[in-house]
Amino acid sequence: MSTHQTWNHHVVKKGNKSLVLDKIKYNSPISRASVASQVGLNKGTVSSLVNDLLEEHLIYESGPGESSGGRRPVMLLFNEKAGYSIGIDLGVNYLLGVLTDLNGNIHTEKQITFKNLNYEEIEIKLFETIEYLLKSTPESPHGVIGIGVGVPGIVDKDDNILLAPNLNWRNINLKEVLEERYNIPIIIENEANAGAYGEKNFGAGKDFENVIYVSAGIGIGVGLILNDSLYKGSNGFSGELGHMTIQAGGAKCRCGNEGCWELYASEQALVRQAEKLDIPSDMQDLEGLVTLAESGNDEIIALFEQTGDYLGIGINNIINIFNPQQVIIGNRLAYSEKWLKDSLNKRISNQALWFQQNDLQIDFSELSTRSTALGVAAFSIENFLSVSIQQDTATE
Repeated sequence: MSTHQTWNHHVVKKGNKSLVLDKIKYNSPISRASVASQVGLNKGTVSSLVNDLLEEHLIYESGPGESSGGRRPVMLLFNEKAGYSIGIDLGVNYLLGVLTDLNGNIHTEKQITFKNLNYEEIEIKLFETIEYLLKSTPESPHGVIGIGVGVPGIVDKDDNILLAPNLNWRNINLKEVLEERYNIPIIIENEANAGAYGEKNFGAGKDFENVIYVSAGIGIGVGLILNDSLYKGSNGFSGELGHMTIQAGGAKCRCGNEGCWELYASEQALVRQAEKLDIPSDMQDLEGLVTLAESGNDEIIALFEQTGDYLGIGINNIINIFNPQQVIIGNRLAYSEKWLKDSLNKRISNQALWFQQNDLQIDFSELSTRSTALGVAAFSIENFLSVSIQQDTATE
């Protein structure tokens, strides 16, 4: 075979193998014959690709399936326990880690909350979380296949964190630090992009192709699923909509701008307003404010409603730019849906252009605060499956 033909053969085989694996992954259990007819390959080719996948433990066979007359076929199933993925949501005041199987089912999770830590202190918490999850990983053929970390900041195409204003981080190469320490493939991603991806794969965004995910935590990030895929912009910097100006000459933001949306509609905005009220200092965080609202504190309920209104202002701008089918509000503020949703919906129904409101759905996250951690775990899984397929087809 000439080099060109060999290369072509690898590309075609890689593509076919990927098709076969996807077909089995999303349609388990399925017979070889069904795979062949549905992906449009001959039975011999499918049989050889299936054998490769069986050898790599990415799929397994189970007893005979339903027969349509004649011998009952052996069924193929995706082996979700062939390896495990670690997903970390590194927040400004919390760290959430999940260990998932290859289908995104959570096996173990660990959450830590903290306040005002510097980079070195957060790094120690991150190592502790990863090591806890590594220890709790069951035996499997491929072990931990990757670690993904979602961070509240701007991440470039090479996974460098250029700026995370609410953490006071600039030019941090976390990927290199983690690769050296764990020798496992690492993915660093903006937390809102990861959250959008988590919701699209496992949560409230499954049925839509144009989804805007608003991650409302200490700051606000936005992840964009446009035409069924994650939109990242030319350098990976899309979705910095927490820093759009909603108040000319407004408060000064850590990003250097004034009047940013996140200064009015985020967890930090809510807490800052609450600090001006006569409430105990140990209740001046989101959990404390939720407790006070639950007990019927009218001042705190009014603060939540004001935050919902400001959220609605920014979401309205986003709706007018992107005309999505769905907006999902996630991250920590999603806990307060009960007091946010009326003022938010009222703002949108009064302000959004009437034609934008047709077929628009506004939801709160189904994954609670796990969207980002599951999203980065899913990036690692995809990376692992595509690399496994490439390596195998290149060794021929």
